[in-house]
Amino acid sequence: MVSKKASKLGSSLKALPKGLLLQMHDLMVKSRVLEERLIKIYKTGDAYFWIGGPGEEAWGVPLGLLVNIGQGPKYDYLHLHYRCTPTLVAMGLPMIDAIRLIMNRSTDPSTGGRNFSNHYCYPKMNVTPVSSPIEVQYGFALGTAHIQKKQKSKGISIVTGGDAGTAEGDFASCLIWSSRKNSELPLLITVQNNQWGISTSFDGQHGETQIADRAKAFNIRSRVINANDPIESYLAVKEEMEYIRKTGKPSFIEAKLSRLYGHSSASGANFISSEADCLRVFEQRLLSEGFLSEAKVKNIWKKYETEGLEAQQQVRSEPVPTRESIWDHVYANNENADWRKF
Repeated sequence: MVSKKASKLGSSLKALPKGLLLQMHDLMVKSRVLEERLIKIYKTGDAYFWIGGPGEEAWGVPLGLLVNIGQGPKYDYLHLHYRCTPTLVAMGLPMIDAIRLIMNRSTDPSTGGRNFSNHYCYPKMNVTPVSSPIEVQYGFALGTAHIQKKQKSKGISIVTGGDAGTAEGDFASCLIWSSRKNSELPLLITVQNNQWGISTSFDGQHGETQIADRAKAFNIRSRVINANDPIESYLAVKEEMEYIRKTGKPSFIEAKLSRLYGHSSASGANFISSEADCLRVFEQRLLSEGFLSEAKVKNIWKKYETEGLEAQQQVRSEPVPTRESIWDHVYANNENADWRKF
């Protein structure tokens, strides 16, 4: 758990341009409002399940802003986990698309309405499918990073995951295969450490002092950051991305942050007041320095609350997947094939 006290102070606001600070705040609000809308959708019976990343905005938004967006090895690949909404929002995710996904509508561009909330997939932005099995993305990321190395691209691969999942073999394999001498891969390896694995506390589950210590054993450059501070997150991610693009070698960030609504709807999805709220802390700093006014903040929140509610109302009338579409996008170039032939 990241206590409120731990996030009262942060990097100087002077470290980044005012316009960027306000952009990050706006996107953080948008992501938080969207996640809270998804929780409301679940609790009102319009969805079956919720899992997401409220509390990770100060990490996810800076990451999304720094991605070189495009399709193919020249651009950055993202292998994300199911707490990645802030990153996708910063990359341009429309609120309505996240709502279509959780409400299982056929208009959902990620899965056609056939997967859980926050299981995004956007090929045109190199966002590979988010999977439910934890940490398998650490193995997938090696593949795109290998292609980028082979093509001598300046694109990098980025992988995210949770602290509990680092017990999986895929995570260890990622450290091994990305760091082989003279065959290092351009991979940004990140772990979002919220101090919880579903209902199991971080304490007592790890032999290492910091998860980032494990990267050191493979000569992977590593650092631990306070990811409840969007300025620190932005500067750290920017620095590590530049290092990877310059050297072609991997880098590791352990991002310590909060989990504000529990693991998922399975644990109630209720607000946890004892955790530090990165958005409210950042917002208060902007208010204190005169970068924002109370009226402006109120309008930003209201704008996205209205957008989220209107999107939910629209999506209610959109169609659900049909039984005939079950094999769509399963077989390459066979979208209209008769499944009984396979």
